[in-house]
Amino acid sequence: MLLLLGLCLGLPLCVGQQDPLALAEELEEALRWDDQQVVYRVPRQVRLQQRLKTKPLMTHFSVKSTIISRYAFTMVSCSLLNRASEDKEVEFQMQIPAAAFITNLTMVVGDKVYQGEVAEKEKIHGDRAKKQDNKTLADNGEKGTETFSASVIIPSKDKAAFFLHYEELLQRRLGKYEHVISVRPQQLTGRLHVEVNILEKSGIVSLEVPPLQNSRQKGSGKVEDDVGPPPSTDINQNETFAKIIFNPSIIQQAKIAQNGILGDFIIRYDVNREQRVGDIQVLNDYFVHYFAPRDLPPLPKNVVFVLDSSASMVGTKLRQTKDALFTILHDLRPQDHFNIVGFSNRIKVWQDRLVSVTPNNIRDSKVYIHHMTPTGGTDINGALQKGIELLNGHVADNDIDSRSVSLIVFLTDGKATVGETQSSKILSDTKAAAQGRVCIFTIGIGNDVDFKLLEKLSLENCGMTRRVQEDDNAKEQLIGFYDEIRTPLLSDIRIDYPPGSVEHVTKTLFPNYFNGSEIVIAGKLVDSQLDNLHVEVTASNSKKFVVLKTDVPVASHSTGNDVTGVSTPEGQDADRNYIERLWSYLSIKELLTSWLKSDDEQEKARLMERARALAVNYHFLTPFTSLKVKELALEATQAATKEVYGSSAAVGPETVVQSLQGKKMPPEPDFKKQYNPRIKISKTSADGDPHFVVDFPLSKLTVCFNIDGNPGDILRLVSDYMDSGVTVNGELIGAPAPPNGHKKYRTYFRTITILINKPERSYLEITPNRIVLDGGDRLVLPCNQSVVVGSWGLELSISANANITVTIQGTITFVILIHLYKNPAPYQRNHLGFYISNSKGLSANCHGLLGQFLNQEPKLTKEPVGSGSNQNHTESSVSQADLSSETILKVKEHRVPVVWKQRKIYSGQEQIDCWFAKNSAKLIDGEYKDYLASHPFDTETTFGVRASQ
Repeated sequence: MLLLLGLCLGLPLCVGQQDPLALAEELEEALRWDDQQVVYRVPRQVRLQQRLKTKPLMTHFSVKSTIISRYAFTMVSCSLLNRASEDKEVEFQMQIPAAAFITNLTMVVGDKVYQGEVAEKEKIHGDRAKKQDNKTLADNGEKGTETFSASVIIPSKDKAAFFLHYEELLQRRLGKYEHVISVRPQQLTGRLHVEVNILEKSGIVSLEVPPLQNSRQKGSGKVEDDVGPPPSTDINQNETFAKIIFNPSIIQQAKIAQNGILGDFIIRYDVNREQRVGDIQVLNDYFVHYFAPRDLPPLPKNVVFVLDSSASMVGTKLRQTKDALFTILHDLRPQDHFNIVGFSNRIKVWQDRLVSVTPNNIRDSKVYIHHMTPTGGTDINGALQKGIELLNGHVADNDIDSRSVSLIVFLTDGKATVGETQSSKILSDTKAAAQGRVCIFTIGIGNDVDFKLLEKLSLENCGMTRRVQEDDNAKEQLIGFYDEIRTPLLSDIRIDYPPGSVEHVTKTLFPNYFNGSEIVIAGKLVDSQLDNLHVEVTASNSKKFVVLKTDVPVASHSTGNDVTGVSTPEGQDADRNYIERLWSYLSIKELLTSWLKSDDEQEKARLMERARALAVNYHFLTPFTSLKVKELALEATQAATKEVYGSSAAVGPETVVQSLQGKKMPPEPDFKKQYNPRIKISKTSADGDPHFVVDFPLSKLTVCFNIDGNPGDILRLVSDYMDSGVTVNGELIGAPAPPNGHKKYRTYFRTITILINKPERSYLEITPNRIVLDGGDRLVLPCNQSVVVGSWGLELSISANANITVTIQGTITFVILIHLYKNPAPYQRNHLGFYISNSKGLSANCHGLLGQFLNQEPKLTKEPVGSGSNQNHTESSVSQADLSSETILKVKEHRVPVVWKQRKIYSGQEQIDCWFAKNSAKLIDGEYKDYLASHPFDTETTFGVRASQ
């Protein structure tokens, strides 16, 4: 993850008012492979900067796409040079379309080549699989993209190259196909090249290249103008072929964005359509059928707008929703009927029935919407039931035949909080009420929406879902989504081919066809010698029952891939049948959708196996497959394979993180990382169940004790907020105890919170998966990527999936070990260990379960067994065991019996000898409850203002 927004190469610190043209000219000079320093401009409030002085230089970034009959093959490549005198970790990031499948990743690091291979994902427990795969699907449609990331360590003065391949079927929306390429190399690049080749046998029409989109971010400049293609774009086109090249110089890049985040390069086009039955193409026995009729009268629609008016919709969200609805209502046709339902903890209906579209009704509905106010909770189930009831009642009361379409446009920004809140019950109630007669189109606004529920509501009820960001153009996003469904042309579409002539055909039944969209079917011919394929389309439109029949000649297209003059994608799929790959793509997509909709575990397992087998055979990265990266042998050396743990590139904008460490870091055999001996850690720690260890270096004593906490308790480990300004709290998580143990349950640290009050207020919230750093701005860092960041007086160093080192003012150092389990036992939990490496900066008043011992020196004495704790005894040697005496530890005013014991620390990598306090209550000040914080950010303490008990 890239944390910094500005970039200079061998130049002074970037300032917002610096002339981008002058900057680019200096950058162009600096890119001559010199060894100058890289300086970063940091966010003003957080004031973070990387400790590393030299960032690898991206020498080239290129994207090459080949689109053959709407099916796109894309290869992204980039090269980086490590100019530093030490090894550097570098991350390659690429936003890819959410609908795309990654097919290959190749990395070249120095003289080593790593080749990607799609394989079956390791089997995991059903609950975990369901959670992971649903998460993969959860955010589908947020921005239509997700982020792929791969990191390697580049040796000093050496190079690395990345080659990423992905494929997608372009979807037709509002009468255009759209191909989007993310041009965000994160720095100005000496050679930046984007090339797109399009071959459409039907003929290309309405080709357009709009300006770069989404480029006005922080650190970005302003595009020269807002019409026409981006600068340095070259377009060549004939009837069936087009080549588009985008090749900006560094100066042109700097005029667009000084930080290298140029935006999305977009190409839109459509194709000629002659046959009413659609366009059918055949290649090597596989066929694809594109069906997009035109010049049909629209179907009447019965639509209910179900709008969230709960308290969370206050402000921009409700205002932009109202503005969008005002526009949408004016687009309703005279033959349509509509109604409006507002919902919070109550269901409010504008009219008790659907009304026709008249000027008066439109005016009154706008007044009703205008007066909607945000209040209360969110009754999703009740709102949906009311909307379906209104539609079913309208159809029944007016004896409306099948030549109309009943729709619900459902909009919310949150989760169900009132009425029925169980997603499974909401889904079953909605499905039972709709009975396949009502299509539900859902819109989720913002990041707090239950997008899984919305997605499944649409999937199970013949609709679509879309996530809309809460920003300045939310109104346009809402209107754009409605425009896709505003004009239904056909309903109940069925496409048939003669029995026995085709096999393995994708879905052939479709509830609706909307103007500007497209229906795509693919399959395989049974008879490769077939001369003609009979196609029959049946559907309903506003006037009558439609039947379209035709015979399509296929023999002349049965061999050869007619892509003369088109550069086919390089790699393992270059010579494959693009229609066969399109068929496999569609088949997997439909299997994934069916898997998500199904509630039957046996059916889900069958669907998963089918999807996995297809994905492995055609090299598609999906929720059920993984990407393995193999180091290719150069001189008969054995290849080393490392599993890449990441999400699918198929659906949802879930970040796909692939991490392949360089030759300096050999692959770990287990996902649980081992202790890194290069990290300096003292024995003073709280780790495991938790076990506490305190090291007294002057006395050469090590003392250990246990604290039996309760799950959910927050323990104060270090409390020095009034002096050094530092507090450390640890939150416990519970787990069942191992069989035959003496405990009822185990507890581990789930979260470590470090609060810092000097010189500036900030905090760190650490879990096994992520770190939240807040020093004015909130920064979220994953624990599976190595990075070093720093600010005034604070430095944070992450060693991926191993440990986190926090240094405060150079005099206080904490190390948090990350304990991860690939296949945890029932009594194991991913957790953290807390170690105090340097405590010089903590004051003499420091307290807490560990902090109270940092400035103390204990003594050991031998006393008779059972002697009173208040008796005075002279110190004596404790090196020899004596059956008639016991060892007493004296620290501060406490006297507690101890025994000699061995304990493992540092993730079990080191065994230490310590004096174990069997009764920790006699060792610590006060009572256990005195160390409980009310919340993770609590800095108050009961010690220092009253005497120790």
